[in-house]
Amino acid sequence: MSEPRLILASASPRRTELLGQLGVRHLCDPADIDESPRPGEAATAYVQRMAREKAARVATRYPGESRAVLAADTIVLVDEDVLGKPRDHFDGLAMLAKLSGRSHSVYTAVCLQRGSNVSCDLVETKVEFVQLTRELCETYLATDEPWDKAGAYAIQGLAGAFVRSIQGSYSNVVGLPLCETWRLLEAGGLDTSLSLGNE
Repeated sequence: MSEPRLILASASPRRTELLGQLGVRHLCDPADIDESPRPGEAATAYVQRMAREKAARVATRYPGESRAVLAADTIVLVDEDVLGKPRDHFDGLAMLAKLSGRSHSVYTAVCLQRGSNVSCDLVETKVEFVQLTRELCETYLATDEPWDKAGAYAIQGLAGAFVRSIQGSYSNVVGLPLCETWRLLEAGGLDTSLSLGNE
């Protein structure tokens, strides 16, 4: 069997699983970049820059157009504050307290690079949480689930119970919006299980 034509610039098992739903064979090769925001940088500009820089970094390892690189970056935004992955217990507690009983936005930027061709998309999903008590937050933070997730929660796990409502793409909150990713792949000439001629 030939080598996959797609490189996923991520070590995320969730993104790998979502690509699997589309039937896309791929290799994982995480990007190692500086993810610090620039002074005054808007949240949406930041997440798009991260996806582009991840794709560009990994693409240098696969010159030419025989391989394409897919990169994504996800952030949680509330009160104009970007919530990344929690640094420690107290950081996670502060994030959950900020999300409690209100709505927030989850943005994922997806970028496909093949040679010099680069295509990107930005997706927003609004998520509303129920009110969370301190005890409930402590119980959740005692699990392994929150620690590598933006906003300190995983909607596909236990924290799905915190979600009162969602407007937009569910898979976007997990880390890879399937509709937009599928369209980028098809436009880039990469086959999925939905491609014409595939069974």
